[in-house]
Amino acid sequence: MNKDLTKGKPETVLWKFCLPLFGSIIFQQLYNIADSLAAGKFIGENALAAVGNSYEITLIFIAFAFGCNIGCSVVVSQLFGAKKYADMKTSVYTTIISSAVLCAALMLFGLTCSGILLELIHTPAEILKDSKLYLDIYILGLPFLFFYNIATGIFSALGDSKTPFLFLALSSTSNIFTDILFVAVFDMGVAGVAWATFLCQGVSCMSALIMVLKRLSAVPCEEAVCLYSKKALKRITAIAVPSILQQSFISVGNIVIQRIINNCGVEVTAGYAAAIKLNNLVITSFTTLGNGISNYTAQNLGAGILPRIKEGFKAGIKMVWLLCIPITVIYLTAANMLVTFFISAPSSTALASGTSFLYTAAPFYFIISAKLAADGILRGAGLMKYFMISTFTDLILRVSLAGIFSGQMGYMGIWCAWPVGWSAAAVLSIVFYRKGPWKG
Repeated sequence: MNKDLTKGKPETVLWKFCLPLFGSIIFQQLYNIADSLAAGKFIGENALAAVGNSYEITLIFIAFAFGCNIGCSVVVSQLFGAKKYADMKTSVYTTIISSAVLCAALMLFGLTCSGILLELIHTPAEILKDSKLYLDIYILGLPFLFFYNIATGIFSALGDSKTPFLFLALSSTSNIFTDILFVAVFDMGVAGVAWATFLCQGVSCMSALIMVLKRLSAVPCEEAVCLYSKKALKRITAIAVPSILQQSFISVGNIVIQRIINNCGVEVTAGYAAAIKLNNLVITSFTTLGNGISNYTAQNLGAGILPRIKEGFKAGIKMVWLLCIPITVIYLTAANMLVTFFISAPSSTALASGTSFLYTAAPFYFIISAKLAADGILRGAGLMKYFMISTFTDLILRVSLAGIFSGQMGYMGIWCAWPVGWSAAAVLSIVFYRKGPWKG
């Protein structure tokens, strides 16, 4: 059901809208967690390292899909809030067509250059073959990744966060069982992990896309709707490109950090692969809640109700900090158990590197979550310049300090770069938010 986010108490509206989004991202992350779990438990430490190593490169492709999601979602939210339904539908169709072209180009690049990318990040020889196999299969599923992200972005723009949650809950649960079937029963190794994700993500994508097109057809519209519009593309691109650049540079930064980590050996790589999955589960959850705040901001901006944006930010901060409390406690008290959840018999180095990452990052979740809530406001308002400045500050600090500190402190030095980058970027995002047009 479509929902108007410009009405009702902001805190109540955001909670009802964002909680299903949070549930959706939990299930979305189950795809990656299930892959790592199946690799580490049923194949071995090297398989976990291979999947984790490839994952950093897949983030480049995810960045493009995420950018298409945000560009379409923000524009559709603004048009929905302004009740310009013909322009809204045109924007959706324009996004679908443009994204198909972009996806095809990325697939060609990925299948041609996957081996080169893995060598550039100094992938250890013992996991290179499995890393490339996993990455190639993942790239074949890029259309599912793109169109699923677009569909969920449209649902969110229309104020519906429950439908994507139901699709993801079903497909992610299926992915866990398919992983076990392909790896433990059929003994397909790392390929089984990749094909399981491919199949389940495909079903989820097609179901969501069909449903969202039906939902759009039910929206009343008296004006003519174009299938493609350069004007709509320009407006979407103004939001999507900065988001893509931001996520892409973060992915490139993560790849550089992965290269530094790979130089520490396979055991450290395996420990990091387990810990970063747990960390990404948290960060992606905060980012998704930030996306919900973006949709809320965009609808209220489109309707010209600026005071609700300030109220929404306060509610958003409260929401993400309440989420931080249990997560931080769990990560600080059960880090060993969580890492061994991914690796049946981890080496002492793998266990130490994984747990130390969680100990270092978890206390700073309160800081990074505040940044991502402020980013949600900036993105929803189209203030992409400020959003990018704070994000690049985080990236530059983390990458440069990881390289500097690793030479002096080993992998612990790499981990220490995260809190510094997060803290500096959070200050900038909040300062930029306070300068927005709602400051009066």
